[in-house]
Formats: sequence, structure tokens, C-alpha cells
Amino acid sequence: MINAGDLLVKTLGPCRIDSPLSSLLNGRLQTFHNVDESDRVLFDGTASALAARGTPIEDLPAFEPAGPRRKIFFDPSKTRAGIVTCGGLCPGLNDVIRALVMELSHHYGVRKIYGFSNGYQGFIAKYRREVIDLTPDSVDGINEHGGTILGTSRGEQDPAEIVDCLEQMSVNVLFVIGGDGTLRGALRIGQVAAERGSKISVIGIPKTIDNDIMYIDQSFGFQTAFSVASEAIRGAHIEAQASPNGVGLVKLMGRHSGFIACYASLAKSDANIVLIPEVPFRLEGEQGFLNVVRERVERLGHAVVVVAEGAGQDLLEQVPQQTDASGNARLGDIGIFLKQQISEHFARCNIELNLKYIDPSYIIRSVPANPFDSVYCIRLGLNAVHAAMSGRTEMVVGRWHGRFVHVPMATAIRERYRVDPNGDLWTSVLECTGQPREFK
Repeated sequence: MINAGDLLVKTLGPCRIDSPLSSLLNGRLQTFHNVDESDRVLFDGTASALAARGTPIEDLPAFEPAGPRRKIFFDPSKTRAGIVTCGGLCPGLNDVIRALVMELSHHYGVRKIYGFSNGYQGFIAKYRREVIDLTPDSVDGINEHGGTILGTSRGEQDPAEIVDCLEQMSVNVLFVIGGDGTLRGALRIGQVAAERGSKISVIGIPKTIDNDIMYIDQSFGFQTAFSVASEAIRGAHIEAQASPNGVGLVKLMGRHSGFIACYASLAKSDANIVLIPEVPFRLEGEQGFLNVVRERVERLGHAVVVVAEGAGQDLLEQVPQQTDASGNARLGDIGIFLKQQISEHFARCNIELNLKYIDPSYIIRSVPANPFDSVYCIRLGLNAVHAAMSGRTEMVVGRWHGRFVHVPMATAIRERYRVDPNGDLWTSVLECTGQPREFK
């Protein structure tokens, strides 16, 4: 359970400098947008949840609102900022980079912004990665392209070496754009800096195409991802309809959380079966997956199956545990496995099968952000700059109940956001597909 203390954001010290976003009008200090720093965005979104706590309003868990402050911690004329992108690609990375650079340069007057190449490797001397000077001119138009102009990499690097680099380059503010593992690294960077007494603000912009970061409404790039994924489902449906006993099998991203599979399937309503990591399933049995697919094909002539990459891992042949560069357990390929199992099942039943297998994962990761995500990325970037310049640290920016808020990193990464098998999203998927609640 979240308590009030879990949402307290760490700061580097009191803010004593007038924000350059402020100006005097009729003798009164005005800002672009007046953030009431005493206000809070309540964590609980329902009356029943509030009533269950039974505590006074001042003790309720609540987020600090994001936005510009009247007073800031860093003197912009002496501030140096760094930006790094880590982990897998995701639509919107360039949009966030551009928003950070434009806000730092045009509104705060920060004159030195460094882009560190290829993720956390960019801070470590042995990799010899380029450090890029980022300016409004250099980021002009990058939001029209997928990927990241800074490059990326996976894998942990020594946080002490990273702080060494930041100190040597006199970087006061570091913006880290990445997912769960990246944010864990960012938290350690902030902690090491604090242990040394270095006044370095570390701000995260959560990037996870799977939408699995807790305590934010939605991660950037997710809407673009499931929109593109839905087109793969549409293609699979057309292919399946065009052939006798056609089956379209689509594997989508989702190591631990099946949000892309759920949303993409709902967007087109062409899927007949959706499999996600949160809901185990059986292959065999009267109501097992294979029989349900075959019966659907026999009854209507075709079927479309959507599977998230982390689904059904318990069904795959057990191999010695291996991890990737990010420390994640290597998954078996459930898509290829299901393709083989469906083919063998139809062969045993002496039934013709025309199966088309589609894995659009890397296409989805590399596309530019759609208009919704572009706007969302800009607003995340702006609020990340406001947070950093006001001396916040070891936190991420996100949106909760429609409001942009600050979330402590330690809280954001302590558990993973997953589809609730008893919630309304999964219920909607079951209603639209008509699949059994359990394959048994």
C-alpha cells in the first residue's frame, strides 16, 4: 500500500533564485503558470478508496504537482545539463530530447547542454563514446524521426564512474530517459552524488513501450506502439480470411505486462484469442488453447491469435537461466513455439492449415511518435526541466489522474504495472474476443 511518505520528493536545497520564467507586472511577480506548491494531487481516485483509509486529508498520500516554480535552485547562467537515452527504442525519444533542449535554452537560458551517446556507456571513458553539444538548431526537426539521435545501449555501468564524469564536466542536471532498469541506475547515480555532497539533480523521464511503470497514467510511446501493432493484427486478419483454414498469429511486445496486446486487440477487434503474461493458459484439454483455435477455425473458417512475448513462458522447454545485458531474464520465443504447436495440432487432426506468423516488434519500436504521444513527450520534457531547475532529484515526471506530477524514483520502480486479470481492461478483451476466461 502507498503511504504519504512514499510520495515525498527529494530536493537539493532551498530555492532562492527568481525563475527566468517569472516577470514583474504592476509590481507583482507573474509566471507562465502558477503552480501552487502547497497543493497536492491525491493518490486515491475514488471515494471508496479515500473512505477506506479513514485518515485526515493532510495525511492522505498525494503527489507533488509538476510545473514551473517562482523560485529555482540552480542559477541558469552557471548550469550545465546532460541528457541520456537508455534501453530499447521507443516512439517519442527524439521528441523528449527536443523538448528538454528547447525549454532549457529558450526559457531558462541554460547555455551548455550535453548529449551522452549510447546510454550509460557514454559516461565511461573506456567506451570512447562521443559527447554531443545539443542546441536548438541541432535538435530542429528530430521529432519527425524515430529512434534517438543520442543512440542507446543496454547494461549496467558503475554509478561512481558516471558521477566522476558529471563532476569533471561540471554537469549540474542530468535527464535520464529510460525504463525500469535505467531508472534503477539513475537512482544509484543520484545516491552516489548525494553521498559525495555533489549538488547534481537526477530527473527521470520514464520510457517503457510496455507501459509497465507504476504510478503514472501511461508511458510515452505506448499509444503509438499499440496503434501500429493494431495494423499488424488487421493484416493478420486479412491474411487469415484469404486462405482456407487461415490462422494469423501475431507476437507483440510485453515481457511482463500485456497492455500492448490488450489495447491493440481492442483497437481493431479482429483478434479471437489474446494471450498475456498475467493470465496462464494450457495448450491441451477440452478447453485448452489448441482445441479452442481449431474449433474456431472449423466453425468460421479462420482465426487470429495475439500473444505478448512474455506469455506462456512456463510452457517452454526449461533452459539454464540466462539474462540479457539489462539483467532481464531471457525469454523463450513463445511466438515460434505456438506456431509449431498449432501446426502440429492441425496435422494430428488431419486438417488443412494456412498459418501466417507476424512479429512487428522492431518496426513498432522504431516509428516516430503519433500526434498524441508527441504532445505528451513535449509536456513531459517541459515538466522535467521545471523539476530539475527547482532542485528536485531522484524523481520521475509522469501524469496521474490527468495531472502532471513528481514521483520519487524509488517508489516508481519498486513494483511493475501489470494487467489485472480481474479488472475492466481484461474483461473488455474477453468480451470482444469471445475467448474463454480460462484455457483448461
